[in-house]
Amino acid sequence: MTLISLQNVSVRKYESTVLSEINWNIEQGQNWAIIGPNGSGKSVLLDVIAGKWPILTGKIAYGWHTPLRETVELASNDYSFNRIVSAGAEYYQQRFHAWESERAPTVRAILTDQLKPVGTVDDKSVKLDPSKVSDEELARVSGLLSITHLLDHPFVTLSNGETRRMLLAKSLLKKPKVLMLDNAFSGLDVHSREVLRNALAELTTQGVTIIMATTATEIPPSITHVLELEAGKIDAVMPVAEFKATGTHTPHFPQPDPRKLANFGHPEFTDFQNALDLRNIRVRYGDDQILDGVSWKIAKGEKWALSGPNGSGKSTLLSIITADNPQRFANDYDLFDQKRGGAGASIWDIKQKIGHVSPELHLYFPRNTTVFKTIASGFFDATGVFFKKLTEMQIGRVHEVAELLHVRELIEKDFSQLSKGQQRMVLLARALVKNPPLLILDEPCQGLDTEAIDYFKSVVDAICDTDQRTLIYVSHYPNEIPGCVKHYLKLEKGKVVSS
Repeated sequence: MTLISLQNVSVRKYESTVLSEINWNIEQGQNWAIIGPNGSGKSVLLDVIAGKWPILTGKIAYGWHTPLRETVELASNDYSFNRIVSAGAEYYQQRFHAWESERAPTVRAILTDQLKPVGTVDDKSVKLDPSKVSDEELARVSGLLSITHLLDHPFVTLSNGETRRMLLAKSLLKKPKVLMLDNAFSGLDVHSREVLRNALAELTTQGVTIIMATTATEIPPSITHVLELEAGKIDAVMPVAEFKATGTHTPHFPQPDPRKLANFGHPEFTDFQNALDLRNIRVRYGDDQILDGVSWKIAKGEKWALSGPNGSGKSTLLSIITADNPQRFANDYDLFDQKRGGAGASIWDIKQKIGHVSPELHLYFPRNTTVFKTIASGFFDATGVFFKKLTEMQIGRVHEVAELLHVRELIEKDFSQLSKGQQRMVLLARALVKNPPLLILDEPCQGLDTEAIDYFKSVVDAICDTDQRTLIYVSHYPNEIPGCVKHYLKLEKGKVVSS
């Protein structure tokens, strides 16, 4: 039985044709992985099947008569799936502000659709319909995805990996016949990836059809077939066993141009001996001890990898360094040889010396911000909006890093129109644009295809090939860590377990 049939489908998004002449049948019992380079159309193809984006030409036929929204579920990648949830994540630093995070809905409220407008003072003033999710079903799905212990936590306090498991649980509670996932493994630690693989295997035994956009190296055992996209067209369709047997892959990125990299030179600010010296850092939210006596000293020019499972405290530790966490004032540390970054130093003084990428950063950029402005905002540590006039040097630097990371041709497009992988490259350019002495790259390769990851690692290695630049690199994948990294710190449950 054919569940879904795409017949000569072409799709335009904004002003570009992103899918052309797609012919593809999904049969009962098949589970598909969609792979391809960044910008090849993987996410758009999922949107089209889910009825979230119109087709330009061709036809899509479904092998059932129930409404599409009751049959096909595209799991959300971020908070934008619901206006109340989206409103609960108002600004980037919110997850680190205890009094603000308490205003956000809990995981339980999100999963059971018991959402009250953000800022509701009198709970009795808002009447909600009874939840359609039973206690038994909530327990089953939260157990399947190992988030039972998080049900009563405000969602903005979750780690990136925990958030992804919550969003998948939200989709599973709808009991779809077809479940679609977009880069579901991104940001998950080793345990969480195993949880997801087991959950997908369990779903397929229940008759759920899985269609997922993923990378060639993250195809779970439950997948039976592979569709490979290249520039919006189908490049190959085959059983997964045949794909793994051939394993052919064409590189899409050249190596960095040494002449362009030479333009970076040394960072302007290098007058310090230690980039940071953290002493017995503690962060607590209510009853939860997030960081418990973390000490960490990084000399100028050292390159470190920070690791640990989802929820171990990595992002909270980084938020102390980047001045995003208000509990920094209650802790003892030096930044660039100065107590908490310097007497009277503002958050912006500290950020000026740091280039930072985080998994959630893309959520906080205004929708109509161009790629040029997104990169240029790195000079001012703003989220896409700034009010200072750029110098000729700054304008030139924006174009240099855009070309270096292969997003020059996107420079006039709106940031929101890009694929997730393209957005990631733009945010990397934003982190590099001011040539900072300290780079903090928190899971920078999320959403990048294999060749783009290899290329980005080579760029990082080249830019960090100086004793004047310091690097902190976070990844759950050892193969994503650049070769320049020589030091390692691992967290578990808010404590240092190795260094």
